[in-house]
Amino acid sequence: MKAGLQRAWAQRGPLACLLWPVALLFGALGALRRSLYRARLLRSEKMPVPVVVVGNVVAGGAGKTPTVIALVQHLQAAGIHAGVVSRGYGRSSEGCLEVLPDTPPALSGDEPALIRRATGAPVFVAARRADAARALLLAHPTTQLIVCDDGLQHYALQRDIEIAVFDERGAGNGWLLPAGPLREPWPERLQRGAGPDGRGIDLVLHTGATPAFEGFQSTRRLADHALRADGSRVPLGSLAGTALIALAGIAKPQAFFDMLQARGLVLAETRPLPDHYGFDSYPRKTDEDYTLICTEKDATKLFLREAEALAVPLVFEPEPAFFAAFDALLASRFSPLPSSHGHQTA
Repeated sequence: MKAGLQRAWAQRGPLACLLWPVALLFGALGALRRSLYRARLLRSEKMPVPVVVVGNVVAGGAGKTPTVIALVQHLQAAGIHAGVVSRGYGRSSEGCLEVLPDTPPALSGDEPALIRRATGAPVFVAARRADAARALLLAHPTTQLIVCDDGLQHYALQRDIEIAVFDERGAGNGWLLPAGPLREPWPERLQRGAGPDGRGIDLVLHTGATPAFEGFQSTRRLADHALRADGSRVPLGSLAGTALIALAGIAKPQAFFDMLQARGLVLAETRPLPDHYGFDSYPRKTDEDYTLICTEKDATKLFLREAEALAVPLVFEPEPAFFAAFDALLASRFSPLPSSHGHQTA
């Protein structure tokens, strides 16, 4: 069913046309919700530090988490203390939780665990991202900026900069859910007054190899090494003669397999798994002649069960012009950056 919808969302065919009346209702409800936030009839919380939301207007993964990691690392290199909040999709815990180095990914969600591991920045998860932001500022009062992983449609948390991420699918057939992939109208969401705060999206970043429309570009490739569970590195080239089973529980598993093969690795078997796969019931073969190789996101959970597995990091790099535009936005709206001392609501 999911694959069928993905195909339908690529064009305005019979299935998309059949679902179009439902999309009109979805769009009307979304517009009403945004107008209620703009009129302050629904509660939205303002943080005492800038909030940057990295999200997408299309359903499914588009590269938000690699963008968050790259942005936090950029801020850290500039000497800015940044924290991250997330819903923690797929986590088994409830309430608000700080993601620590030893927090089981099942409790935090795999993506928050990966962000914490990759950046070392404070990371909090909660169903309401505003709750996570308040808890983060209370626990880490030197935080100067919060990056929200996903949440363009989570209007209960006010934002100062919005970044929309797209992969090679672009906006698909241009229709709203369920007739198309869009959660919000596009490109209307770019226009002033389109957002819940009366502004539009500030920056557009493309994570795919072939951008579908105007915006900043990025590159992605595999690192030159794989990681063991203890953090030690294995040169990727040294695995050329190793019998490998590749697995990936991400939005596009085949993309990972293709990148491994492009680096000269021979894959005895590939195992595409559902996005955010938990590995609790992973049916590994007992053949000791094979080595498991996976993504860093999968490794946050797989290492707990298969300590001998290897994880290959993704090197994701937005173009320098993207960071220059982001820095200019931040400087124009917050100079200098405030410190966190309490919060207010609106």
